[in-house]
Amino acid sequence: MKLNELPKRKSTKDKKRVGRGHGSGSVKTSGRGMNGQKSRSGGNIPPHFHGNMLTMFRRTPKLGGFNNINRKEYVAVNIGRLNVFEDGTEVTLEKMIEAGIINKNENLIKILGKGELDKKLKIHAHAWSKSVEEKAEKAGAELVKLD
Repeated sequence: MKLNELPKRKSTKDKKRVGRGHGSGSVKTSGRGMNGQKSRSGGNIPPHFHGNMLTMFRRTPKLGGFNNINRKEYVAVNIGRLNVFEDGTEVTLEKMIEAGIINKNENLIKILGKGELDKKLKIHAHAWSKSVEEKAEKAGAELVKLD
């Protein structure tokens, strides 16, 4: 046998012809079974139909929204808690961990404005509120943004 004598291969199957007599193997009900909606002509069921149940897309608002995969979770640290450091200290994440203000596994820090700052510190954080800027300026402290 040579390559040019090989039979041609089909890339797609022939469509199954149903209801074409006993020789076809698919006779009376044409593979649709006996009774019911799916045996009738035009009896297709929409994909969202759940059979006397509230459909999934009508139930989803009750599930409580969605979770944003790009959300950044900050750990809130009030500015009043930073008074434990000495005057002129550079407050970094490591020093906050040592002082017990934050845990080791928390990586993004946001400074919030509850309390008063009495000391002149250099505070390293990822974010802070506007009230913190005002209180830091009043106390003579410096805010350094981390990436």
